[in-house]
Amino acid sequence: MKFIHTGDIHWGMTPDADKPWGSERAQAIKDTFKKIIAQAGKMQADCLFISGDLFHRQPLVRDLKEVNYLFTTIPNVKVILIAGNHDRIRDNSALLSFAWSPNVTFLMEPTLRSVYFEDINTEVYGFSYHTIEIKKPLLEDIQVPLNNRIQILMAHGGDASHLPLNFNSLELSPFSYIALGHIHRPQALMKDRIIYAGALEPIDRNDVGPHGYVKGEITEAGVHTQWIPCAMRSYIHLEVPVNTEDTMGSVRKKILEAVKDYGAENMYKIILTGYRDPDLRFDTERMDRDGNLLEVIDETAPQYDMEELLQENEGNLLGEYIRRFKDCEKDSREYQALYEGVEVLLKNKG
Repeated sequence: MKFIHTGDIHWGMTPDADKPWGSERAQAIKDTFKKIIAQAGKMQADCLFISGDLFHRQPLVRDLKEVNYLFTTIPNVKVILIAGNHDRIRDNSALLSFAWSPNVTFLMEPTLRSVYFEDINTEVYGFSYHTIEIKKPLLEDIQVPLNNRIQILMAHGGDASHLPLNFNSLELSPFSYIALGHIHRPQALMKDRIIYAGALEPIDRNDVGPHGYVKGEITEAGVHTQWIPCAMRSYIHLEVPVNTEDTMGSVRKKILEAVKDYGAENMYKIILTGYRDPDLRFDTERMDRDGNLLEVIDETAPQYDMEELLQENEGNLLGEYIRRFKDCEKDSREYQALYEGVEVLLKNKG
């Protein structure tokens, strides 16, 4: 049985809505999902598992129609969905009365149920959110019949407020594959068997690293999976070193060069590090106007001439502070405390 496992699409969301590239990000979410649909058809997958949060919020009928059309383009692929905390089932949800394509199965119930596909001898278990949080470990010591079927579990959660999971219990369960959603960073909790596919596209500035989907196959020999990167853009936290020779202009140039090296299409949180001229203050708000910069954080410290400051401040609090720390090793925590303390004392002195 061949499958694709994805989730946390967040169709309808506009990441970085306050940035010039916000509308492009919203379209990227849809375009990347369309690529996954096309890939499922191309590889002749038996199943496409979508482990919650296909939609970022309650979908409108037009959203359902648009997504359903994509499913109709892969009529030979069995699409199985569950709702996550973002697209949970509500009493007035359009999901309740929507007529999906015949190849789509939506496990909408709030309790565990399954669907069996005889032609591929595969039974898929799962349930959907009907509340914004699920704090009970509903899958604790899960019991399913032991048989010769391929058994798949779909679940959305893994933290204290969203379906707490006992991974030791899941490891002992009879499922051939457990398709998890909710955590946006891809990770395998058990190789080839218990996997968070992660979000297709990063939707938050803390969703750093690559994003994609899982391609897998289950045979008599076992389960083999491959994680496939596919996101159009990535969030990158990037340190840019600064020295005492730098100016506002040279630091902006360093930032743009670093962004170019890592890909101008990505979004960046820049952290300035190192030691700067004490008379220089970086205007980080002006810096983040260049390129796809989410923010620029200044973690630099002023490079003081400690011997000169010590001579100028003999006998006062600043001088005593410098004397106490001046012989500590460079790059030690004490050395960092020296510079931070001197900066504070100089400000108060002024």
